[in-house]
Amino acid sequence: MPLPDDFLPLIDIPEPLKAPLERTRVRLAEALGQAENLAEMTDRDSPLEDWLGLAEPRREQLARVLAVSDFVTETLVRYPDWLLHLDANGELDAVPDAEVMRGWLDERLEEAEDEAAMHAAIRRFRRARMVGIVWRDLTRPEGIDMWATSAAVSRLAETCLEAALAWLERFLEPRWGRPAPRRDGSEQRLVVLGMGKLGAGELNLSSDIDLIFAFPENGETEGGRKSLEHQEYFTKLGQRLIGALDAVTADGFAFRVDMRLRPLGDGGPLVGSFNSLSGYYQDQGREWERYAMLKARPVAGDLDAGAELLAGLRPFVYRKYLDFGAIESLRELKGMINREVRRKGMEGNIKLGPGGIREVEFVVQAFQLIRGGRDTELQVTSLKSALERLPELGLLPAEVVDELLPDYVFLRDLEHALQALEDRQTQSLPADELDRERVALALDMEDWPALMACLDEARTRVRRHFDAVIAEPEEEVEEVAEATAGGIPLEQWRALWRGELDEEEGTALLEEAGFADPAAAARRLATLYHSRQVQGMQRIGFERLEALLPLLLDAVAASDTPDTALERVLPLIESVLRRTAYLALLRENPDALGHLMTLCAASPWIAEHIARYPILLDELLTPETLYTPADKSRLADELRQALARIPEEDEEAQLEALRVFKHAQTLHVAASDIAGTRHLMKVSDYLTYIAEVILEAVLAMAWKHLTRKHGFPELADGGRADREPAFLIVGYGKLGGIELGYGSDLDLVFIHDGATQGETDGKRVLDNGVFYTRLGQRIIHLLTAVTPAGTLYDVDMRLRPSGNSGLLVTSLSAYADYQRREAWTWEHQALVRARVVAGHPRLAQGFADVRREILGRERDVEALREEVVKMRQKMRDHLAGKSGEGEFDLKHDPGGMVDLEFLCQYAVLAMGHETPELLAFSDNMRILETLETTERLPARECQRLREAYLALRSAAHRASLTREPALGRNEAFQEHRRVVIEAWQRLLEPAEQDVNPKD
Repeated sequence: MPLPDDFLPLIDIPEPLKAPLERTRVRLAEALGQAENLAEMTDRDSPLEDWLGLAEPRREQLARVLAVSDFVTETLVRYPDWLLHLDANGELDAVPDAEVMRGWLDERLEEAEDEAAMHAAIRRFRRARMVGIVWRDLTRPEGIDMWATSAAVSRLAETCLEAALAWLERFLEPRWGRPAPRRDGSEQRLVVLGMGKLGAGELNLSSDIDLIFAFPENGETEGGRKSLEHQEYFTKLGQRLIGALDAVTADGFAFRVDMRLRPLGDGGPLVGSFNSLSGYYQDQGREWERYAMLKARPVAGDLDAGAELLAGLRPFVYRKYLDFGAIESLRELKGMINREVRRKGMEGNIKLGPGGIREVEFVVQAFQLIRGGRDTELQVTSLKSALERLPELGLLPAEVVDELLPDYVFLRDLEHALQALEDRQTQSLPADELDRERVALALDMEDWPALMACLDEARTRVRRHFDAVIAEPEEEVEEVAEATAGGIPLEQWRALWRGELDEEEGTALLEEAGFADPAAAARRLATLYHSRQVQGMQRIGFERLEALLPLLLDAVAASDTPDTALERVLPLIESVLRRTAYLALLRENPDALGHLMTLCAASPWIAEHIARYPILLDELLTPETLYTPADKSRLADELRQALARIPEEDEEAQLEALRVFKHAQTLHVAASDIAGTRHLMKVSDYLTYIAEVILEAVLAMAWKHLTRKHGFPELADGGRADREPAFLIVGYGKLGGIELGYGSDLDLVFIHDGATQGETDGKRVLDNGVFYTRLGQRIIHLLTAVTPAGTLYDVDMRLRPSGNSGLLVTSLSAYADYQRREAWTWEHQALVRARVVAGHPRLAQGFADVRREILGRERDVEALREEVVKMRQKMRDHLAGKSGEGEFDLKHDPGGMVDLEFLCQYAVLAMGHETPELLAFSDNMRILETLETTERLPARECQRLREAYLALRSAAHRASLTREPALGRNEAFQEHRRVVIEAWQRLLEPAEQDVNPKD
């Protein structure tokens, strides 16, 4: 015998496998003997000597692999020299490089003169590589785990696909030519999309490969003996490509190919143009096809065109925002999985059985389908990558992923062990005792019972997490209702909504639920139910509304003021009747319904805000952030992340993201305001922070837009503004004073630091003045442009030098000169509340210096007092006096907020030259604090003025949220008004008579 009896070490080989392993040694010895005889006859090298020279560790690995895998055994008996080639290539220890692998296969295919020879070369290549993959999977050298094994099989499939396709294109070219170029002149090739585990790069050892074929554009082939329409050419090419891998020959097959995921399945065209595929998915695409397309990836042919195709299909796969409309379909799929699991014989299937591989995949893909549109981090084909990102996005607790990931790896390792036995596509546990011993050895388990114990534990955990995904929301609500005394069952709410109760029964039910006017509530519901909008809904939308309304009425009844909540929430429901994913969102999240009722009952402004921008419903899903507005650094970070997900050239999508961000963050502030979780001063601070981070983003967008076209402008010092915009956005009024309210517009002034006679350095040169004017115009356009999510802000530029007749953008030197020589007193008053809100730090310091210089001038106090009083009277004549009996206008009547603002402005202008501390701040509260700390006004008076200002602003904020006029009752604000009026008289009208705050 050429192989000695002790050639295969039996270390760690279980006793039942030793006899079969000895029989394998005998077979290998015979094969090597035959190879030696053949070598002597043909003067070739015999592999026997090299086999005998294998090192002891390699022999131990060989024994382990042969004990487990009949596939490797049969291959080495047939091709005994392959082991030596694999060892020499390093394939027994590491995954070969993709380019190296492609080179090996191309070498073999160069010798193939016909398709039969090509088929043989690919099959032998695939078989050799699979021996290496199985070897590494069973011996686990450094760096090899289940993921590496799956990636290696996927790479092998891609290599075979690309090599076969390229060979077929060359082979068929003389007969049919090549496809005509695309309209842009680029070459046109078949696009091969890998689906399922191939698309994910996570194939199992004996996996089918799911494919979809496509081609970019219609046309005819060129340069061959016969011209074919592209549809026919690519169909024929695709058929031959399938045969190249799937056809069973004397060498077996390479990969089984499944084309059933293409449009219309087996009944549809084998290949589709990009236009036909896009049209199909847009018009006819079904929910399960979205699920399938999650893993689509170009794997052969024109990879760039494949990426282009998938980018066009992305809106079909991933809805723009949270897609709760997919949940019903996923719930049906989950039900189908559960029904299949209960089928006889499924207990032994580790893929389709309870707690199996498919259930882990469902958990991950459900989150991808529902949330991938907004959380674009989930738009990945790899299950591992998507699963690891779920905790970061707050979608699954880290401890759940810490269980699911290793359990999935265990199940896939077991799957690989089952398939390594015979290179057969199976996920069923073996009944044969010997095969069980082999599988236990492959997974380093003591024995089969030990393996089964681990498997049972893993499947139990997987099943638990699978059951928790997309549970029925009605069950949760019914449990709460049962635990609550007097809880009304959902069936009764459903009957009320459908009009199945008579008038007396409906009124009694609503009265029991706490409605003050049950008859009016019943009429509102009946009006909605019988409206043309509802009765004209498509089936799926109507079903979602039917499922939601009982839950909604239950949440309405649970609010403190059900009449108000119902009145305000029904317009919101009407606004989303045609956008039924939002109906699904509310139905799937009963807690979100509760938050919606709380907010709508408290504020008609919020109700209208959400009805106008239903995307804000997404914010109700995370109460931890809903009632906790972000500080400025977190806001900037969140906006940066949101914009980073969007291609820089897609300005429309960036604008939409900015508007959604603004509306969502404003909702957070309003929610915290209503809940009382934020001090009044913080409400204005947060609203101001939102505006500031948006202005910074808009400035950056506008700057990039202009500099891409025209290059960078020359600076006043002769340099180039190539890193940061040499530009300032200065906020005046409420923005400058850090006192923004809900719906405030922005008073802005634009300042630049460009050379007076300079120009840009790009291909399309612009004069500096024109460049900066266009930059200002661009900023205003971005802020005021209307998108589906509305506008960002209304902008007022009238406070710039010379007002509407002045330049839109001014250089810092010209701005300073205007303030020194031409500005009116009221413009210096406005300057008190001015500060930089976005722009270059160095230029911002220059503006601060100018502001300090102008405000710190010594002024004629009498003349100043006269100008300020005159301006105040002019405003009062135009704006005050609209309050009714017993009321006063919080802003404009005597003792209101504007009086306080004018007091602060007068104090800064009158005292700034002697008290420079007053020049540091632009907001009224800190100006009043400085007047106190510098003893320019009595401490008690300053404290009372601050209290008055807070009370007035608080009432104004509440009026915004409740959609009421900014009016107060005299008796509630009498003392605050008296404090303001007395201070006004003492400082600005010392000779005037007292004004009674009751007037």
